[in-house]
Amino acid sequence: MIASVAAVVIDRVEPFELGVLCEVFGIDRTVDGVAPIDFRVCGEQPGVPVRSSVCLEITPRYGLDALADADVVAIPACAVRDTYPPAVLAALREAAARGATLLSICNGAFLLGQAGLLDGRKCTTHWRYAAEFRRRFPSAVVDPDVLFVDDGNVVTSAGTAAGIDACLYLVRRDMGARTAMSIARCMVAPPQRDGGQRQFIDLPIPDADGGSLRLVLSWMLETINVDHSVAALARRANMSERTFARRFVAETGTTPHKWLTLQRVLHARTLLEETRLSMEEVARQCGFGTGALLRHHFQRTVGITPAGYRRNFCHGDVVVTG
Repeated sequence: MIASVAAVVIDRVEPFELGVLCEVFGIDRTVDGVAPIDFRVCGEQPGVPVRSSVCLEITPRYGLDALADADVVAIPACAVRDTYPPAVLAALREAAARGATLLSICNGAFLLGQAGLLDGRKCTTHWRYAAEFRRRFPSAVVDPDVLFVDDGNVVTSAGTAAGIDACLYLVRRDMGARTAMSIARCMVAPPQRDGGQRQFIDLPIPDADGGSLRLVLSWMLETINVDHSVAALARRANMSERTFARRFVAETGTTPHKWLTLQRVLHARTLLEETRLSMEEVARQCGFGTGALLRHHFQRTVGITPAGYRRNFCHGDVVVTG
């Protein structure tokens, strides 16, 4: 049961992520059958305004001592920096030591990492910061492909809107599905979303403009719906199959099959966003051949089905058929 939540704000806090915590835990929803939650916005100096990342300030009513008995200590996103306030880090360690649940939204996970609370633990953060997070906290087990991670008394979420998913999940876990559904309904938000961060990541497009394979790579993209064997590609490059395979990995970092599969998934994303083509036609134009094969590769790469991706990202003026 969650009876109290303390949200910690520091300099350059992100207002949206703090707002998510306020929306889920800070609004009195007793009229909807939700048990009351003692919600506190806490800072190093109560009553002293804290700068946000935009043109407004937030004044915490409570100090860090208000974390002492909170069931959940929540850290909204804030600007990533080299160091964080020692007093805040100490307060987070104390909260963890007494058994409080720690919840971070987006890059709020950096505070937990800096406090040493993610060593050897599964966690996530915004995909944009995943590489930096791994560099700074190599002992943490980071999964950048999910919306949130539950590792017992530590729950971490991906970027921005994924904080809603994590908060509603925590409510569902500790207060029950009925309560989570009631809060989600008031927020006009799904109580649980499908997929993960991969559907929002800009997948890297391997370079097709340099190296000795430039013309072959360009031709593969131009004929993406054609089956390309290594033997045929090697002949086009005037190389032996062995030399071609070795050169391909050296110049692209992957095999011809994996490179082409990724390009087909990228092309499928564009078609799903911008056309009314049926799934079978998308599969044909991308070179997957069948809708089943498209679904297999697309979900493995993007983390969501083609149909789910289209629902989320299809442009509003596109009429979807098939």
